[in-house]
Amino acid sequence: MTAVATADRPRLGERLAAAPWPELAAPAALLLLVVVFGAADSTFLTTGNIEAILQASAILVVLAVAQTFVVATAGIDLSVASTMTLGAVVLGQVYSSGAGIGWAILAGVAAATAVGLVNGAIVAKGGITDFIVTLGTLSAASGLALILADGKPQPVLSKFMLDLSASGIGIISWSVLVAAVVAVTAHVVLFRTRLGVHLLAVGGSTDAARSTGVRNVRVKMSVYLISGLLAGLAAVLLVARVGAAEPASNTSFLLNSVAAVVLGGVSLFGGRATIIGPVVGALLLASLVNGLTLLGVSQFYQPLAVGIVVVLAAFLTRFQK
Repeated sequence: MTAVATADRPRLGERLAAAPWPELAAPAALLLLVVVFGAADSTFLTTGNIEAILQASAILVVLAVAQTFVVATAGIDLSVASTMTLGAVVLGQVYSSGAGIGWAILAGVAAATAVGLVNGAIVAKGGITDFIVTLGTLSAASGLALILADGKPQPVLSKFMLDLSASGIGIISWSVLVAAVVAVTAHVVLFRTRLGVHLLAVGGSTDAARSTGVRNVRVKMSVYLISGLLAGLAAVLLVARVGAAEPASNTSFLLNSVAAVVLGGVSLFGGRATIIGPVVGALLLASLVNGLTLLGVSQFYQPLAVGIVVVLAAFLTRFQK
């Protein structure tokens, strides 16, 4: 009798798989950080610091959403940060040529979108592994950005860009609102459109998706195109925040975009995704870095802390069904 009861009892791994760990990990960790840092430093929960955290997370939210679309199809875009850098440089170069800020923004977004289109075409039609393709375009986009800018930052002194970063509604700047609109739109696309259903199907099983009439090539191209487009939008927010187009690629944006996706409970094996999760993950990472800075922790230890958090989140995702 005891043996039968023991056999029928769910195993530990099965019980963990049934629990919503991936969905709860990021919100729980964010709440814990708020409590700990709020108690450790009285300035953490001030209006000014909350505004700074939201500002810092806006760019990462856009990049994390871009990465989510690719990861949902069981892929990865290693070039997203370099694509953003290239878009920023093109924006700066067009603006410095005398064109208006509107044309400069369009040029920057178009350049980043073109990189996404190249990635999608090679991955989907060329049949080459996304890791290799995006690793190559990571290097190519970084090199092209340095060539175009001659290795020098290009100041972008525009009232529109200044207002985008510094103005807004209360503590919510326009750049944060842009990131919020991107997240809401992405949620609608992912869960309320045919494209969203198809890309989750492709991520779950390419063969099964193909047998039901899903055009895998078109879906793959679409997600990389979306990733490039959002990287271009992130480039606009980056230039607005920094006040210049920096040609040096910031790899931390790439690592943190993947980290936010993992923290948000998106399956790296595809077929399972969420938008609110990566958004919370981006806020978590921004809050972590901000809190450590307020406590006077050396910036050399900050990547270590981020890495530990990501590994813990990845450990929880292994119990996903």
